[in-house]
Amino acid sequence: MNKPVVEAQIRAVMPTKDGCAVFLGNKEKVFIIFVDQGMGAVITMFMRETPKERPLTHDLMANLLIAFGAKIERVIINAIVESTYYARVILSVENEVTAQRKIVELDSRPSDALALSIQQKAPIYVSRDVWDEVDDMTPQLRQMEEGGFEIE
Repeated sequence: MNKPVVEAQIRAVMPTKDGCAVFLGNKEKVFIIFVDQGMGAVITMFMRETPKERPLTHDLMANLLIAFGAKIERVIINAIVESTYYARVILSVENEVTAQRKIVELDSRPSDALALSIQQKAPIYVSRDVWDEVDDMTPQLRQMEEGGFEIE
């Protein structure tokens, strides 16, 4: 995948009537990806580094990656089709025997990709095609911040 990309961060997670709105962007632009309430809670827990009694599914995934010598290099929100976002998780895997590095791209729901990126402190990118297509929600985010809404 060699499309141009824009670096982004999760700027806020806000509960909605039907789930959560994840505000994703940078100083130039912010857009929203809607996720279910459970994934919104997971993303928020990773953002706040909330301790958990037992491992969550994403913790299990991270432990599996570590066990196999894999690391999340980055995640990319790479497409939007009929209001549905698509994402890729880019992994690097080191072969202990040959010391060769392999890059693996996995298809992912954006919510899972974002949760893993926050948990693993991996960068988030948005393809330029998606970036150019989405509406800028910066004024809405700014209004929420000024209104005292607790971001995250």
